[in-house]
Amino acid sequence: MIEKLKADYVIVGSGAIGMAFADTILSESDATIIIIDRYAKPGGHWNVAYPFVQLHQPSAFYGVSSKELSSGRIEQEGLNAGLGELSSGAEVSAYFEDVMRHQFIPSGRVKYFHMCDYQGDGKFVSKVSGKQYHATANRKIVDATYLKTTVPKTHTPNFEIGDGVRFMPLNDLPTVTSAPDSYVVVGAGKTGIDACLWLLEQHVDPSMITWIVSREAWLLDRQNTQMTEEFFFDTIGTQAEMVENIAQSESPDDMFKRLEQCGYFLRIDESTTPEMFHAATVSKLEIEQLRRIENVVRLGHLTSISTTEMKFEKGVLPTSADTLYIDCSASAIVDPGGKPVFGGNLITPQLVRPYQPVFSASLIAHVELNYQAEEDKNRLCGLVPLPNSNVDFIHFTAAALMNQYQWSQDDKLQEWISGNRLDGATTLLKSIAKDDTEKWAVVDRIKKNSPLAAVKLLEFQAALRK
Repeated sequence: MIEKLKADYVIVGSGAIGMAFADTILSESDATIIIIDRYAKPGGHWNVAYPFVQLHQPSAFYGVSSKELSSGRIEQEGLNAGLGELSSGAEVSAYFEDVMRHQFIPSGRVKYFHMCDYQGDGKFVSKVSGKQYHATANRKIVDATYLKTTVPKTHTPNFEIGDGVRFMPLNDLPTVTSAPDSYVVVGAGKTGIDACLWLLEQHVDPSMITWIVSREAWLLDRQNTQMTEEFFFDTIGTQAEMVENIAQSESPDDMFKRLEQCGYFLRIDESTTPEMFHAATVSKLEIEQLRRIENVVRLGHLTSISTTEMKFEKGVLPTSADTLYIDCSASAIVDPGGKPVFGGNLITPQLVRPYQPVFSASLIAHVELNYQAEEDKNRLCGLVPLPNSNVDFIHFTAAALMNQYQWSQDDKLQEWISGNRLDGATTLLKSIAKDDTEKWAVVDRIKKNSPLAAVKLLEFQAALRK
């Protein structure tokens, strides 16, 4: 027998995006919510992340708007020393569970169905009991799973693995009980970076590490993402440098060169031109450590591994049977192709601001509650496409600047943004004294150059289409 349920919003997925959306709905309305999720606890991919995973941006503007995640600490040791704390995976998981157990459910307006498979059209089934449900949304269904997050533990490698090869996802790396002849890290994204750094922190000699890097990446400097007053000129100042240099650039290549020179971008190997941009964020201390690894393979994507050789798109390298391969090739978020955020009775949360999925989800929820026309909602929630290649930064940033302009024309929305905890820049802007001419000059540079930067990016986009 199918149990029928009803609520104003039916949210599929209790990961960070679903939780941030639900939080704003609860805070700003009297709406009821049904949340459906396949995991035993809220938090989405954090439930299956590798044991030593951390946020790679400050904890201060992650989570849900109504509850702080960060304690406000500046880390004193390690590769993040001098910067805002980075919550561990365990801390993030505990945080989302606390929000669900002690805020959402006690509100009396949230019903949470975990360990359930969603089948579409409001239908879902318990993976434990087999019980079937059908949830009707009085207002909207919210697909908070559209941006599919993949992690090493659940990822299927897209290369062949021969018999006898020692191979494991990054999750299993801490289970190693005896040192192999060498380690091979497969993947140049954030998980690959984390694997290399973890091995180095365990005092593995850099000569024992081979890093397969199919594409060099542009990286972001974590110091420029800090949202406390002492970092004003790092964070807001670098934003001013970014839009100013984009506005002055003559070509995409010139733009990337300028953005590296002004400190917006970092790269590990300064002799190799980056072809990838996934918005991974690192500290300069981490960069220094990564540069200790000299065995970097740049032969394109890995195609197969045996106990004697590694085959790539552009060559073959010998290996040994006692080499341990660490799979870091999963993409953190796979872009399924953009679709409008608002479409009839369906809301599909996606990025509307770069690097900030939870702020994006919160803003989308606010727009849902406060604007009537679907056209207006989608205008305020223009898609910021997930980046992959370096030129995707152009599309990514152009869309972000267009959204920022739309928001700036709406005084009430601007007021809401400035009061939202997940809007990291708000704290810094509110801290500026009226007579602090130096800081206001930085803000004025952003205001002056943002429209010029947007125009330049649109020109680059048009040229790329030819």
